[in-house]
Amino acid sequence: MKLILFFLLITSTFIGAQNNYPQDYFGNPLEIPLILSGNFAELRSNHFHSGLDIKTQQRIGLKVLAAADGYVSRIKIQHYGYGKTLYITHPNGYTTVYAHLSEYSPAIEAYVKKHQYEVESYEIETFPNTGELLVKKGELVAYSGNSGGSGGPHLHFEIRDKDELPMNPMLFGIEIKDTSKPVITSLYAYPIGDSSTINKSKIKQRLKLTPLKGGDYAAESINAFGDIGFAINTFDRQDFGANSNGVYNIQTFINGSQNFEVDFKKFSFDETNRLNRFIDYQHFKTKQERVQKLFSDNNDLSMLKSIKNNGILTIQDSTSLVYKIRVSDYKNNESWITIPIKGAKPNIVQNPNKKTTPYFIYTKGTTNLKEGNVSVDIFPDTFYEDYYLDFKVKNDTLFLEEDIVPLKKTFNISYDISKYSDVDKSKLYIARLIGAKKYPVYENTKRKGDILSSSIKNLGTFALARDNVNPTIAPINFKNNQWISDFRYLKIKINDAQTGISNFRATINDKWILTEYDYKTKTLTYDFNDVVSNETKNDLKVIVTDNVGNSATFEATFYRK
Repeated sequence: MKLILFFLLITSTFIGAQNNYPQDYFGNPLEIPLILSGNFAELRSNHFHSGLDIKTQQRIGLKVLAAADGYVSRIKIQHYGYGKTLYITHPNGYTTVYAHLSEYSPAIEAYVKKHQYEVESYEIETFPNTGELLVKKGELVAYSGNSGGSGGPHLHFEIRDKDELPMNPMLFGIEIKDTSKPVITSLYAYPIGDSSTINKSKIKQRLKLTPLKGGDYAAESINAFGDIGFAINTFDRQDFGANSNGVYNIQTFINGSQNFEVDFKKFSFDETNRLNRFIDYQHFKTKQERVQKLFSDNNDLSMLKSIKNNGILTIQDSTSLVYKIRVSDYKNNESWITIPIKGAKPNIVQNPNKKTTPYFIYTKGTTNLKEGNVSVDIFPDTFYEDYYLDFKVKNDTLFLEEDIVPLKKTFNISYDISKYSDVDKSKLYIARLIGAKKYPVYENTKRKGDILSSSIKNLGTFALARDNVNPTIAPINFKNNQWISDFRYLKIKINDAQTGISNFRATINDKWILTEYDYKTKTLTYDFNDVVSNETKNDLKVIVTDNVGNSATFEATFYRK
């Protein structure tokens, strides 16, 4: 009887946990069948994806609908990132997010443009009052687009909880058809610690995978000793889409007992950069393959669930065990890997060369490195573990390790530029040198007196660089002194080849005009429907400034009736 009551308690708790997410509350944000180009929490560059990327049939301008009743609580427009974005807060405490939009519904668009003209800025962030922009479920709120950092037309859709944590929208009944099992493309075994080996080696080993009938995999047997861990490369595909998307859950088992889990249900934006520790970052930077580690490795990422010993296996001599990996998607399609392991302490071990440098970084300490006119400040918990760092300065070039080590926080680079002339000082910036030719790429640089500084996210090679070249401005669809009465839009191309565009300002007859900037096409677009001027003769002026203050001005006259 007690056993039955215990089972009922566990079952009801499980069902209750599953029903914490309302299933019929949120509707589809588009009027077309939902097909994904990206799913929740899949691995991206330096972050986990925070929503669903829904295909829009390669079109811009599909109707975007409010997923539920609520009010517009936030509107943000930026050149990069999410582009044009809308946030709707709902009575149940959740917020839905709609990004990469082309434009808003008429009422919201009027609100946005009024605000943009008030502050004279295309980029805005505003928080309407609770009763200001009310919406009903299924109501038109925007049109899909390709704004911001989007790589093609689609709708980015999120559901966030009251703490602004993004959650998998499929938990709320957003239906995506998926009948395919996840695919596992590679498997790696890692010795962890100085006394551990795999097949007589202290170096990670790629293990051969043999596909089995039914979609599972058999891995080659390994001989191991000491602490070891595993990592896999895996993806999932939903029906009607060819994209390789992320999976929903990964679990590992030792002789039938679970020891680790990766649960891609939700995460915090504050921890999303922990992705670079979750994957083998050096492997990714050198092989362009993201393999996911199935052990914790000093990573406090909340999606990692340690059931036993942080997912690390301790292999004793003369033992045998079976390690299994279960990979599943949201629809519970699953693929398994079975790995036979024999405990064998080797007599001869292949040892990798251990790196040492004069610069040892303690994770819990503050480190200042200085040579010549260059300083590097590393703060506590920047690295995941104590580390020997490469540090060298030659002229104005800083060599600070290869970018193969993941960082938990940013560090600071400073240059003393007092030896330079005043003219040069105003044009200098800190650059990351990339590629075989060490091309300079602008890092966000601040100047205080004779000190240039930048907050840096990744290790690498850096240098002082100079930008003396003004931005360029050129008309696209009109000429000076042209009649353009029938034009809806005025288009201008702006570009800066070195440090990038910092800001721009456009006026007609000395009145500020709203110009939308698409950095992918380097295009400014003005909509004549804004009716800034009713004059026949109009004087256009565009000023563009780059990130070190170089400026260019374009002037033209056009005529309209």
